[in-house]
Amino acid sequence: MIEIPSDLHKDLVPLAFLLGNWAGAGVHDFPGSEKCNFGQEVTFGHDGRDFLEYASHTWVLDNDGNKVRPLESEHGFWRIDADRKVEVTMVRDDGVVEIWYGEMAAQKPQIDLVTDAVARTAASGPYNGGKRLYGYVKSDLMWVGEKQTPEVELRPYMSAHLKKVVTPEEVERWAKALPDDLPDDGIAFFK
Repeated sequence: MIEIPSDLHKDLVPLAFLLGNWAGAGVHDFPGSEKCNFGQEVTFGHDGRDFLEYASHTWVLDNDGNKVRPLESEHGFWRIDADRKVEVTMVRDDGVVEIWYGEMAAQKPQIDLVTDAVARTAASGPYNGGKRLYGYVKSDLMWVGEKQTPEVELRPYMSAHLKKVVTPEEVERWAKALPDDLPDDGIAFFK
């Protein structure tokens, strides 16, 4: 279910499907790096202005699904214009700053992004740019990232399947919004 907060900036309504806290797992595979499964937590929030705040934290998972160590962290800001063009500014923990441009698909919650500018600190590894695809599929957030370096052509390197994290406060709010005349047996509710 996609909720549109009453205090969400009107320009951000097409991006409302991103709002909230998400958690899940994915796969990381890029030449020169350890191939691994990873866990991820993502937050998209807003404060009423014309952008979404974004934070992502990933960590390597062992074969039992336990956290081993941090993998990547990102923070950024997402905007969209009246023509459904999306721009993202992002900074990564490895010393990379990126500007991404793309667009939201017509009639569906899907965003394609491509890097437009990349700045790197001396400590960061080689990186030329990338592509990302985000999609809202059956109430889940899925994404795939592609990466390019001077040595490796553009290729997929990370993808994840994330589920919405529901807080106790949200459950309480939803429960209070249920109609008073629900059937006692619960079965008739689904007929």
